[in-house]
Amino acid sequence: MFQTVAIEPAESDDVDLIQRMGRGDRVAYESFFRRHIGIVFSTAYRVLNNEADAEDVAQEVMFMLWEKSPMYDLQRGKPVTWAVTMTRNKAIDRLRSVQRRLRLQDDVRQESPEIDPVDELSPSLALGQSEQNQMVRSAVLKLNPEQREVIEMLYFRGLTQQEISDRLKKPLSTVKARIHRGMVRLRKLVGPSVD
Repeated sequence: MFQTVAIEPAESDDVDLIQRMGRGDRVAYESFFRRHIGIVFSTAYRVLNNEADAEDVAQEVMFMLWEKSPMYDLQRGKPVTWAVTMTRNKAIDRLRSVQRRLRLQDDVRQESPEIDPVDELSPSLALGQSEQNQMVRSAVLKLNPEQREVIEMLYFRGLTQQEISDRLKKPLSTVKARIHRGMVRLRKLVGPSVD
């Protein structure tokens, strides 16, 4: 037996738009976009507290909604609720990724105490930061494939150790060991080369 769901007029329009999007209707997508980009952006901004990152997440989510619209199921909630939930999850993923990247850079800096702090407003800071980022990227490329894979997934894609374990179908202890060995090797590669 099918369960009927009462739909309000605005929600009915959203359901119609999502269903039409699922059939490839770009006009429906543009209407849905205009109607909900504001709430999607504000949801991302509340999580990230950064306008540029919130704009990026909002654009990604709106594109994901276009791609996933054929999978929309009215029984799971209103289209706008679906969009907000997707936005919150994507923004949290972005926040975790940024935090992991910063932790990796902090780990590298802690292992390289001879670096002199530079005035944040000076052009040399931007150059120094760029050089340091390039050095970390180069060092990551020198890791063995297993270590590089887990370090990239953890610090650059923002996955948790458990998520990495699940994706690689490897025991959590193996993932942790690869991360640890990779970090030790990174410290050796990056530490001595920073003046």
